[in-house]
Amino acid sequence: MDKTFKVRLGYVAMSVILSNASPSQTMTVRQFEQILDQEAGIRKLERIASSNLNNCFRLLKHNKAHDISFFRLSSRLVPLANHPLTEGWRYEKALAPLLKEIGEFIIKENMRVDFHPDHFVVLNNNSKEILQQSLRTLSMHYKLIKGMGFSHVHRCVLHVGGKKAGREEGLEQFIENFAKIPRVIQEMIMLENDDVNYPLEDVLYIGEKLHIPVILDLHHFDVLHESTDLLALWERVVQTWKHSPLPIKIHISSPKDGKDDRKHHDFIDVQRFYDFLQLISGTVDQVDVMIEAKQKDKALLKLSEELSQLNSIQVQNPSSIMINSTPLS
Repeated sequence: MDKTFKVRLGYVAMSVILSNASPSQTMTVRQFEQILDQEAGIRKLERIASSNLNNCFRLLKHNKAHDISFFRLSSRLVPLANHPLTEGWRYEKALAPLLKEIGEFIIKENMRVDFHPDHFVVLNNNSKEILQQSLRTLSMHYKLIKGMGFSHVHRCVLHVGGKKAGREEGLEQFIENFAKIPRVIQEMIMLENDDVNYPLEDVLYIGEKLHIPVILDLHHFDVLHESTDLLALWERVVQTWKHSPLPIKIHISSPKDGKDDRKHHDFIDVQRFYDFLQLISGTVDQVDVMIEAKQKDKALLKLSEELSQLNSIQVQNPSSIMINSTPLS
């Protein structure tokens, strides 16, 4: 008997199909400092942030038109929000009406959205300054989510961090620092394996110990792993999600040049992805798949079309696919 489960595809932050819709317009620190009137500088930042949020809203409407219900929001929606120069700026208040409107749309359309703060957000560093700056950035994400009005639980993807002091030391420093951060920030976090420092086994060590959901990045696993028994590791990943209100999430991308290339290809290797889906068939009812490809929504639509050509797959819409264990044709 075939084992069937649902796969929901999503993509990252920007569209290559929808023009003039960047949600990541910014202002540099130098540009801000050159504005002599700080209030005028803050107003300009608010205009940029409003433009970013309006473009984010356009992207969400574009996604709805293409039946895409899974999306990563840009972490650059509000420029300089976490910089010391703008300390005290109540950007969440200034942007409240627009955040509320976007959030109502997300909730009404039953979309899953989340964030992936950049690599400067590091929780396993022994520097108090770096930790505090990381917490300021995560607090910004929390305020944006709160302003949109949906649950903050499991909405921010992080890597474990660096390993300058050693790999084991880095893991233990993460655990030590995690205990110091506010509960709502703890609740936001999901952890992902990377392709340089911390393989899936290390991330599972932390996820299982601290009850943090673990995201499998398949490309990162292919580049950096210890055990080759991906199914056994996957079963542990699944267990880290058992108390989450959201479906299990993974990341996929394909190497640009050669199987060990860390750089991302424009599109997704359908064979590698399909082999993984067959491997995990029967272990879950649903998995949400974030596509980290250079061609963004175009890559999603291409992958969906390629999957629809396979006998064992039923594509309900570009983002919603039913998979069974029939071999790839």
